[in-house]
Amino acid sequence: MAPARAERRLAAILAADVVGYSRLVEHDEAETLSALKIVRREVIEPLLAEHQGRIVKLMGDGALVEFGSIVDAVACAVAIQKGVAANQADIPTERRIIFRIGVNLGDVIHEVDGDLYGDGVNIAARLQTLADPGGICISGTAYDHLHGKLDCDYEYLGERALKNMERPVRLYRPLLDGTTVRTARSRLALPDRPSIAVLPFNTMSADPVQDLFSDGLTEDITTALSKLKGFFVIARNTMFTYKGKPVDVRAVGRELGIRYVLEGSVRTFGNRVRVTAQLVDAASEAHLWAERYDGDLGDIFAIQDEITASIVARIGPELLSAEHARESPKPHHGLDAWECVVRAVFLCSQLSEESSRKMLPLLDRAIGLAPDYAQALAMKGWITMWRAFQGWEDMGYAMTLARDVVQQAIAADDKEPWAYLAQTMTAYATRDDPLAMAAVSQAVAINPNSAFAHGQLGLAHANGGRAADAIPCIDYALRLSPREAFLGDFQFYYAMAYFQGANYELGLSYAREAHRLRSGHPYPLIIGTVCAGLLGDQEAATDLLGRLKLLVPDISRNAVGATSCFVRAEDRARLIEGLARAGLD
Repeated sequence: MAPARAERRLAAILAADVVGYSRLVEHDEAETLSALKIVRREVIEPLLAEHQGRIVKLMGDGALVEFGSIVDAVACAVAIQKGVAANQADIPTERRIIFRIGVNLGDVIHEVDGDLYGDGVNIAARLQTLADPGGICISGTAYDHLHGKLDCDYEYLGERALKNMERPVRLYRPLLDGTTVRTARSRLALPDRPSIAVLPFNTMSADPVQDLFSDGLTEDITTALSKLKGFFVIARNTMFTYKGKPVDVRAVGRELGIRYVLEGSVRTFGNRVRVTAQLVDAASEAHLWAERYDGDLGDIFAIQDEITASIVARIGPELLSAEHARESPKPHHGLDAWECVVRAVFLCSQLSEESSRKMLPLLDRAIGLAPDYAQALAMKGWITMWRAFQGWEDMGYAMTLARDVVQQAIAADDKEPWAYLAQTMTAYATRDDPLAMAAVSQAVAINPNSAFAHGQLGLAHANGGRAADAIPCIDYALRLSPREAFLGDFQFYYAMAYFQGANYELGLSYAREAHRLRSGHPYPLIIGTVCAGLLGDQEAATDLLGRLKLLVPDISRNAVGATSCFVRAEDRARLIEGLARAGLD
């Protein structure tokens, strides 16, 4: 008889562990083990039986469970978290059993002894570590198969690179109550004006240079539409999360809350280019308009304008057509300089030390090729200031450079929003609230669909002491870009606003979320540590302060107070007080 062989199959996997298990055991091992046994017997095991979950393995502080249906897996996870919370409600906070749960749908290898392994299991285990205490984190593949089958809303958490995983994974959080940290919701109402999302144009070639070319075309069409005040346009960072993936237009419309989708392709042959574009009604999938454009590569900027004008004429009133004519960009710079800026825009969305450092030579090359390239000048000022705030550039050098390039950019093109965003950064550094508000408001006026500009407007309000005005701006930024590369930064802006408004519980929650999404940035850790200190949550304060010191070993209260962007002295005083209570010298 041939030996039994391992079987590969698709399975829904739930991974769970106990938050702070080592601390609980250290405090009272017997009590912890007894409490965990009771929770398993009274809450978890009945729910696993109800949802037909098979326990693959039990560890001291967690479990791995297989389900035949992803709906059963997520429903069981939600029921477990609610059931455990109710079971532990009367237990002192420091002794409660609290779980984190990750759920994934993926390929697993089933051994004859019942054990499972493979990427499907590994991803579930990684998701578990990313879940909030008492919360659930599910993968994009799990989310895609739920199709509204559960009475539950979800928050999109962006894409995340997981340890030992080749590709980033989309993350979602089921909403268990109304108090979780806000990100964009999956069910969004249609705006009261023409709303559109521009999918990344497909490249009909394996050449990476042509792929960059199509990305740049997508970026420029999105930007041109965004500047039309009568349109609602989903930000490019959200749309690039769909790049290279099969797309269901109706699903895109539902997820982003928009009526129209523009899709297309680019093919180059020699010095010629062919661009096809079509406009689709997201609800009916009816094709409203389609066109093909042929020309020389040097004509690409004219083709961009033609596509934009055609869309405006098809779905916008005559007023918008006239507005487009008024707002048509000045002549573009050469292809080489343009491609440098396209690369820099992509790197900017990553906002890391490495990506920001790589931006600078690209922008310098663009400026060298086209000295009056306003966007290149302005982005150089903005990213240099941003690096200075992170501690990677000298602030004096950054201020001098940014002020100089802002003047040059505005002289070259006073309709370039990046120039005013860079100017806003210099205002933050000097706590010049009137300048910050004037500059960022100008950026929003120029590009009313810029999610990043609306987020920065929220941050300017928070820095200026206006928490109540900050929150709606950040909310609107997330509505414009529900799947946002800058999601971690938006969570940080929320943390700043809630700290400024003395809501330290939410400030801590948002700071933790921002740190999870931008782990290399010190400021979310600073705000999180401050909020934890002011709340008297010593466990959270110690954890966050330890992480902060790994990033900035020589950090001190005085240094944070001296460099803080909060305009009001009382806000800076609370900042220092929170750090002192957290244990920072």
